[in-house]
Amino acid sequence: MPTFKKSSRADYVLLIVIVVLVLFGILIISSVSTALSLKRFGNTYSFLVHQLVFGIFPGIISAFLFFKIPLSFLKKWALLFLLINLVLLVMVFMPKIGTSIGGAARWISLGKITFQPSEFLKLTFILYLAAWLASKAEKEKRTNLVAFLMVIILVSLLLYYQPDISTLGIIIITAALMYFLAKTPLWHSVFIVLAGTGGLLALIKLASYRFNRFLVLLKPETDPLGIGYQIKQALIAVGSGGIFGLGLGMSRQKFGFLPQTMSDSIFAIFSEEMGFVGSFVLIFLFLLFLWRGFEISRKAKDKFSQFLSLGITFWITIQAFIHIGSMIGIFPLTGSPLSFISYGGSHLIAEMAGIGILLNVSKNV
Repeated sequence: MPTFKKSSRADYVLLIVIVVLVLFGILIISSVSTALSLKRFGNTYSFLVHQLVFGIFPGIISAFLFFKIPLSFLKKWALLFLLINLVLLVMVFMPKIGTSIGGAARWISLGKITFQPSEFLKLTFILYLAAWLASKAEKEKRTNLVAFLMVIILVSLLLYYQPDISTLGIIIITAALMYFLAKTPLWHSVFIVLAGTGGLLALIKLASYRFNRFLVLLKPETDPLGIGYQIKQALIAVGSGGIFGLGLGMSRQKFGFLPQTMSDSIFAIFSEEMGFVGSFVLIFLFLLFLWRGFEISRKAKDKFSQFLSLGITFWITIQAFIHIGSMIGIFPLTGSPLSFISYGGSHLIAEMAGIGILLNVSKNV
């Protein structure tokens, strides 16, 4: 068992940023969920309570635990954490354990508790990759590109068959950036980029709905009542917010016009209610988070802490900007949650655990 140490001063700027982001999430979910909660449960607060009980509170606990756990413990058991997560990814396909929603097998149900293993994979994979890269750097050994690709392929297969391509994309981009910044040979990174691009084109070709998402990205006016419906409604929501927004709770698009308003489309509702000013503040907070993450990594005392901080920072920031970009027509529509904001417990608990680790690193610099 790990031995807990007395804490020194952590990065309070980062902590304040996360607190504000989580509060934004609570506010916007309390607004966007009222109509659907009233329709399904006869009250206006069921989804908000669920988010608090199964997302916010467990997330705070996970952040505190990972803030206290010695980083050496995380490094030692990083491979085990990844293996356990991979087993859970296999379990989503098992009858009576795995749960499919909308044709996607991504969840495990344990009584009334349902969670998504792929959300935790983002963190466990970063932990493993940081430990692996650090061990190579500390022993002054060259990284093995084949070994790196084999792990990526294994993870890719498990996520492909769920399918959860948005999570796969975030993991691959994060892993590629970590690998490149570990001062590996440049041709390794070039090969990874080329292979990733080829894999993306293959995935687009294998599924017509992915091709349609790219088609809509290039021509947003395409089939406004069909494949172009969600992005059209999202852009209407963002545009309706104007400079200062319609006001908290005043969104019109949440009343059945825009799909997945609490999760995949939540930034559009946030922008509609908070306007350009609110959206600018939200984006600024993520940029501030990115800066603090880089600073923590730069000042970290060992390679493992450096790589781990970079990985967590990349993961959460990339995920946030992919979500935001997909709502304003910069990226294809994805199922990526908006970090700390979207409804759902699994992603929030994993993200808060990542924040606990970042603060853990910051107190040791």
